[in-house]
Amino acid sequence: MDLIFRKAQKKDVATLVRLQNEGGPDGRPRKELPTVLPEGFLKAFEIISADPKQTLMVVEGNGSIVGTFHLTFLTYLAGEGKDDLQMEAFHVDAQHRGQGIGSKMVSWTIQLAQERNCRRIQLTTDKRRTDAHRFYERLGFTLSHEGAKLNL
Repeated sequence: MDLIFRKAQKKDVATLVRLQNEGGPDGRPRKELPTVLPEGFLKAFEIISADPKQTLMVVEGNGSIVGTFHLTFLTYLAGEGKDDLQMEAFHVDAQHRGQGIGSKMVSWTIQLAQERNCRRIQLTTDKRRTDAHRFYERLGFTLSHEGAKLNL
């Protein structure tokens, strides 16, 4: 399948929210979504779109959205002027998994990071998603850090 990588558009928001919601760590949707999504999702999209250090990506195949991921360029003192590329909300539609789409998404991201002279690519992944861990390790990532979250 030929893939098209492009920045997300407002018309994509509902599809992307639903794609990101499918397949939580236990294989079920992360939460119940209403038919009409709350305005907060569009507000989040507008904030992301207005920030030059963030990009919400869409991956299309055969005319439909088959994947999405969110990139954020982070500048740390330790980077000495080189950004780190944070890759999050990385999802391939369940019907299209196992076709190499995720690997192509990571390859595309690596190329972008190299073009932008980034120091590294980093991501977080739920501890319970062992298949995702194997996927990232197969592509050269090292599971090197523990993360922590504080819900507010």
